[in-house]
Amino acid sequence: MANAAPGSTCRGNCTAMRDQVKLANLLMERRVKLDLTARTKEAAILELLQLLKDEGIQMEWDDVFKSIQDREQIESTSYGRGFAFPHARSEAVKELYILMGVSKEGLEDQTPDDIPVHVICLLLTPSTIARLYLQTLSGFARFARQEGVLEKLLEINSKPDLIKTIADANITIDKELMVKDIMHHNPAAVTVDDTLRDVANMMFRHRLSALAVVDQEGRLLGVIDDRDLIQAAMPDYKSLISNLNYDMEVEPFEELLKKEDKIKVSQLYRDDVEVVTPDTRMVEVAAMMIFKDIRRVFVTVDDLLVGILLRKDIVNMIIRG
Repeated sequence: MANAAPGSTCRGNCTAMRDQVKLANLLMERRVKLDLTARTKEAAILELLQLLKDEGIQMEWDDVFKSIQDREQIESTSYGRGFAFPHARSEAVKELYILMGVSKEGLEDQTPDDIPVHVICLLLTPSTIARLYLQTLSGFARFARQEGVLEKLLEINSKPDLIKTIADANITIDKELMVKDIMHHNPAAVTVDDTLRDVANMMFRHRLSALAVVDQEGRLLGVIDDRDLIQAAMPDYKSLISNLNYDMEVEPFEELLKKEDKIKVSQLYRDDVEVVTPDTRMVEVAAMMIFKDIRRVFVTVDDLLVGILLRKDIVNMIIRG
């Protein structure tokens, strides 16, 4: 059975016990623009920054814009579903700023799902703040995943209506940084009936070193990783290590290739996985990863797989920004 991390048993009313703020309450009408004229994401960002300039806010705008560009060069913030979330942590920024713009026509930039960007959510934060801006980004991402939300936003013609639409979505932000703020949703998974070839192909396609193993209903059973695949080819690897002159009658990888369509995941996967819930505190997961020297935890709700959190995500999202 999978192991539950500290805090992962928190269900139902646990989030209600923590202080929360609604995402809509962080938005200001004067920092919303419903009629972006920009045709590119870069131009849209400049158009939104102008809203702050018009308020008379003073900061090193060139430094701020460069920070946003630097973040885009590391990885595009175009999320898909018609949304983009450009953001930057900069010493030139003294407080959290949230700006939102809507392009009725859509921007020309390339997107991961080929749906033009129509909604830009721009976040600026001081270098010393990580929690609130990450949770705000996560909140906007949860909002973007709701069915039909893009269509609703494109029909809106007033700023109060836009903020009301976000309020009606009931997206809340916790006082503490939670797993749901960082995790990857809908992770790649295989079943016990998939073959070694299926696993290898999916790992290659998604650039992954491990896959969740689930049953037909999506309940988490365990994990299979690249080490398991290699070990399938070399079941006698301990003998090989202890005796470098160990004589192999056949080439192990050649033999594995002959059986890759016959070896099932059920023969290889392990059930010793670490499991948390979306409402587990990030500080608990980070401590567990260090203490147990693990690279990934799976996220479940009522045993159903809903996400995965990688150790590198803590570096990429929290430390790098």
